[in-house]
Amino acid sequence: MLQTTHPSVYRAETPSPPHVLMTTPVFNDWPSLTVLLKELDLELAAHGMSADILAVDDGSSIPPIGSLYAAKLTAIHKVNVLRLKRNLGHQRAITIGLAYAEANLTADIVVVMDSDGEDTPIDVIRLIHTCASTNHEKIVFARRSQRSESWIFKFFYRAYRTMYRLLTGFDIQVGNFSAIPFTMLHRLVVVSEIWNHYAAGTLKSKLPQTNIPTQRGYRYRGESKMNFTSLVTHGLSAISVYGEMVGVRLLMASCGLIGISVVALLGVIGIRLMTHLAIPGWTSYLVVALISVILQAFIISLSFIFLVLIGRNNGGFLPNRDYHHFVLALDEIIANV
Repeated sequence: MLQTTHPSVYRAETPSPPHVLMTTPVFNDWPSLTVLLKELDLELAAHGMSADILAVDDGSSIPPIGSLYAAKLTAIHKVNVLRLKRNLGHQRAITIGLAYAEANLTADIVVVMDSDGEDTPIDVIRLIHTCASTNHEKIVFARRSQRSESWIFKFFYRAYRTMYRLLTGFDIQVGNFSAIPFTMLHRLVVVSEIWNHYAAGTLKSKLPQTNIPTQRGYRYRGESKMNFTSLVTHGLSAISVYGEMVGVRLLMASCGLIGISVVALLGVIGIRLMTHLAIPGWTSYLVVALISVILQAFIISLSFIFLVLIGRNNGGFLPNRDYHHFVLALDEIIANV
């Protein structure tokens, strides 16, 4: 007589939802963080997920507001604030948050996002699902398919992307908003380039990654604290991640300029000596001008060479080794255990 097997043997087990750690930099904008926590809690609960929050206080001059302590959350189990000794900027605050998480916390997926509302909770769920669908083997970035800023910002943003592509040979379409498998975090926090620009440093690291299209949300409160100067600095920080490549490309451009100037110089001398087309006095001016161009291009080339060599010899900030120098304390705001 054949033995029968209970049907439950063949029933596929439903995978448990991943436990998520969310890290976000905050500088004085505690009201926006409070709104974000409430909206995140609703989205996580609707999808049967749980999460812990690690807010990185980037040297705020305003302490967390009372409504943050009083927030009633269900899917979010813990809210901790990692206080830094000084203001470092959101890129470096993100880096310290990731390094602290890798050394002291556990999760299945780490989500990096801003707390002002421009990174939406519904896209957090999409990032988590996409990361899980890769078997936790790829970092997933949010790619902005539609931006909500003014036409002036969009113009300069396109100009920045064009310059970035010309100087580095790569295109950049993503920002901080991303989901990182926790098993890959130990490889990311030894990438020194994320200290200057998280997204560009991660792209340069060549860690497995992908992206999904998202739409930028709208701020919960007030205006962005990033002015034009801050945006330019942010863009230059992204380009600086590829400093060596930028140096080589500019060196090649300088050498090309020297070559063109030498050919032009020989042409001017040839016209002066072999033809009667020369206008009195113009040869001297052109020769002096071309020699000046050649000398300047040569000096620029040498400068780029030395900058590249110095950059290779200098030891940079290593997140998993150096992050603790900037950590002041960890404050527990909410603990729903």
